[in-house]
Amino acid sequence: MNQVQKGKIICAPATSGGGAIALIRVSGQGAVETLSEIFQPADNQIDITKAKGYSLILGTISSHDEFIDQVLVSVFRAPHSYTGEEMVEISCHASPFIQHRIIEILIEKGVETAAPGEFTMRAFMNGKMDLSQAEAVADIIAADSEAAHRLAASQLRGGFSAGIEKLRHELVTFASLIELELDFSEEDVQFANRFAMTETVIKIKDMVDRLASSFRLGNAIRKGIPVVIAGRPNVGKSSLLNLLLQEERAIVSDIPGTTRDTIEEVLHLGGLLFRFIDTAGLREGGDEIEELGMERTRSKLRAAEVVLAVAEATDTDESIAALAASIGEITGNSGARLIVLVNKSDLITRKRIAELKRELKDICPCPALFVSASQSEGIEQVRKQLIASVETGKLDNPQYIVTNARHYEALKNVSDSLRRVLDGFRDGIPTVLIATDVRQSIYYLGQITGRITPDDILGEIFSKFCIGK
Repeated sequence: MNQVQKGKIICAPATSGGGAIALIRVSGQGAVETLSEIFQPADNQIDITKAKGYSLILGTISSHDEFIDQVLVSVFRAPHSYTGEEMVEISCHASPFIQHRIIEILIEKGVETAAPGEFTMRAFMNGKMDLSQAEAVADIIAADSEAAHRLAASQLRGGFSAGIEKLRHELVTFASLIELELDFSEEDVQFANRFAMTETVIKIKDMVDRLASSFRLGNAIRKGIPVVIAGRPNVGKSSLLNLLLQEERAIVSDIPGTTRDTIEEVLHLGGLLFRFIDTAGLREGGDEIEELGMERTRSKLRAAEVVLAVAEATDTDESIAALAASIGEITGNSGARLIVLVNKSDLITRKRIAELKRELKDICPCPALFVSASQSEGIEQVRKQLIASVETGKLDNPQYIVTNARHYEALKNVSDSLRRVLDGFRDGIPTVLIATDVRQSIYYLGQITGRITPDDILGEIFSKFCIGK
């Protein structure tokens, strides 16, 4: 799908299965005229071809003498439609046969079936939205938590685009000064102080870097925050997972090594979607299958946003701190938040719990919570700590959170180009070479909103959309 074909009318179902009513979209110049050939208004005095935009017309769809369904047709006139084209939406009964038959009849009239994302691509090509807003359409459909919906909705409304365009405008202004100097290079004229130009580039680069650094949080919220439950065998990891989920999801046994593979489940907490991953117990040796489980555990730990390191209340403070340290070594510099859960706290006295808390405070750099899976104690504070581990304060300004990997890559490229500009100023590089890097940074920012986007990238983006959107 390289570009919108002029004169081509497309159609597709716009609703998924289930429910009583289905919606079929038809878009393109001549869509209303084509529909009039198979649609008869209930009021014989109504001519659908002359209907104004935003009209709702009740009637029937037939093919020759075959009655198909009683439907409600919504008429949209260009450019005031989702695609920016002439468009109709047919609300029919949700019978798969009825939907397929209506589309089949439309195809007989020369209408073509829409490719995935083709309606939204037409909206983009017709200037109804920029590319980042178009991508937000897919994100808002896929959003399965309040936070993910909030981020997608902000992007759909253009909050993120406005920030990117502001940065792009500042770079364009900066580039114009560079270009002027090139035009007057023989006169050795400088239109701006080099120090002031450096300060401008530093300011823009800092903002770009802050946006890029937000991708880890944005991507986690969009896809679900991965929480890995790790610890030695038989410390109660599976019991804690079951307690968090409030269902018997994982097998619980006194036999060490019961969990040999990872188990994944999701849970909504505080408007966030958490993906809990119960892993095989950390230990040395074991058979080949256990070693495969260990490697999967290490892989999940490296990709985690939050790690629940489970120890036992009967362990010493040194062994609990050592567990946290060993897990920290596996996660490396990934930025994962580590929370220690001291399970089986019902096996020790309150006095010992207080002592262990004081001891861990001095030698363990992460929060330590005392819980008892068998007695269902302390689980609420775990839930609160999980929510607190996510930087939810940043959601107050969702326009500054990057959720899309393509945007992240573009921002990294902008940052690299601006770093070369700063290096050029420092090293006295000729202005003509500095100008090249400035143009590159403008180009990469333009890719985010679609001001500059090759056709193959457009095809890749919209091919991931659902049909009918």
